[in-house]
Amino acid sequence: MVVPRPLLQPLVPRLRRLLPGLAMSSATGSFSLQQPLNYRGGARLQPADGGQVEEVYEPATGRVIAKLLCSGEKEVDLAVQSAKAAFKEWSQKSGMERCRVLLEAARIIREQRDEIATLETINNGKSIFEARVDIDISWQCLEYYAGLAGSLAGEHVQLPGGSFGYTRREPLGVCAGIGAWNYPFQIACWKAAPALACGNAMVFKPSPFTPISVVRLAEIFTQAGVPKGLFNVVQGGVATGQFLCQHPDVAKISFTGSVPTGVKIMEMAAKGIKPVTLELGGKSPLIIFSDCSLENAVNGALMANFLTQGEVCCNGTRVFVERKILDTFTKEVVKRTQKIKIGDPLLEDTRMGALINRPHLDRVQNFIKQAKEQGAQVLCGGDLYVPDDPKLKNGFYMRPCVLGNCTDDMTCVKEEIFGPVMSILPFDTEEEVVERANNTKFGLAGGVFTRDIQKAHRVVAALNAGMCFINNYNVSPVELPFGGYKASGFGRENGRAAIEYYSQLKTVCVEMGDVESVF
Repeated sequence: MVVPRPLLQPLVPRLRRLLPGLAMSSATGSFSLQQPLNYRGGARLQPADGGQVEEVYEPATGRVIAKLLCSGEKEVDLAVQSAKAAFKEWSQKSGMERCRVLLEAARIIREQRDEIATLETINNGKSIFEARVDIDISWQCLEYYAGLAGSLAGEHVQLPGGSFGYTRREPLGVCAGIGAWNYPFQIACWKAAPALACGNAMVFKPSPFTPISVVRLAEIFTQAGVPKGLFNVVQGGVATGQFLCQHPDVAKISFTGSVPTGVKIMEMAAKGIKPVTLELGGKSPLIIFSDCSLENAVNGALMANFLTQGEVCCNGTRVFVERKILDTFTKEVVKRTQKIKIGDPLLEDTRMGALINRPHLDRVQNFIKQAKEQGAQVLCGGDLYVPDDPKLKNGFYMRPCVLGNCTDDMTCVKEEIFGPVMSILPFDTEEEVVERANNTKFGLAGGVFTRDIQKAHRVVAALNAGMCFINNYNVSPVELPFGGYKASGFGRENGRAAIEYYSQLKTVCVEMGDVESVF
């Protein structure tokens, strides 16, 4: 089914109200943005310094849709100082006052769900179907931490002789958030919601590939009633990120991205003794036992590999299948993969859009080429895809790929591809597959499909991974903490656990009698 373009047109006036400087229709290939992409002190503006210009692409068409002015050291400092000033006011508000503002921000996002999802799809390339889910998770995240804001408290401890002690949970100050390009708006909410609920301010730097939607989040926070400057946006690449991480008034850094960049951020944070949260890469195992529900396991494997064109850090790209069902499972996965609708991400029936940019598409293609050279068999896909629509001919598309005849020592099995490439590996015993699943430097996620619930719990307990799934995959409820082991990082997003990473404890000891001196 092809959805007629007129059905998308009602979004046009609403998008223009959201972004007055926007020249576009909601049709793919007609978006153009001239507005500034920095946000400081409650307004969009051009950076005070920097000068370097980056082109921002629409992945579906390969068109340049905006020019990004990178922020220099002066602009980063101005953003941090603006956040620092707003922090003084915000940190003195009660939890319930912060709760009401976050709830209002969640309401606005929910109300503007379709418009924000459209911006996300245009700039990221993922299907509008998925983008709407991302926006739903975003407002749910704000609602969740709004609910926690009024309950943040320390504890009272009774001491001998009527003395007592208590703890205070206090904000850190100005937090730096550095986002990734696969979930631009959602990641910003995952970082901002707990930070603001705890009373912090934030300066956020999105990926230079996807700078557009996060600025809309900043506007929503201002509209909802946060002090101007509480959530600022600086744009740029490596240099801008370095200025932000090294700034003496930044109290904490939360980063989502690659392992090499995570290492550099840890080094910079160490020099300032700053706490960090790192959500890094993965090469997660998905274990399919022969006693599974086959249809459910196939659905899980597709969800674990092909969401957002495979550009998901926790994807279960090493699919271990018990040998008894290897042929049956593989045949069904290939059949289902070949039916995935690729193309214009703004069409309602599209399930796979375009990869983020040409260099990344080339990188994924090189992984597939290397896999074939090392003996893997391409069971389907892996080649470039050119949609029939002439507007999309320069987009960054490929067919989702399933690799068979894989072994643990192949590059495609060991390294994170970050594209729609599934590697299938046979196994014979539970003990064997657990050992092989853990034989990786990563530890972000893992999944198990089986009808034997005792086996399921036993296996996930043995997996060295921070997020595990039983008979499902890539489910991201905001109530549950998300994060990794080993090279996949540390710290947690979401759940109550995130509160620990955006606050600090102060201990107060109160003596009710006279001090007994030993001098």
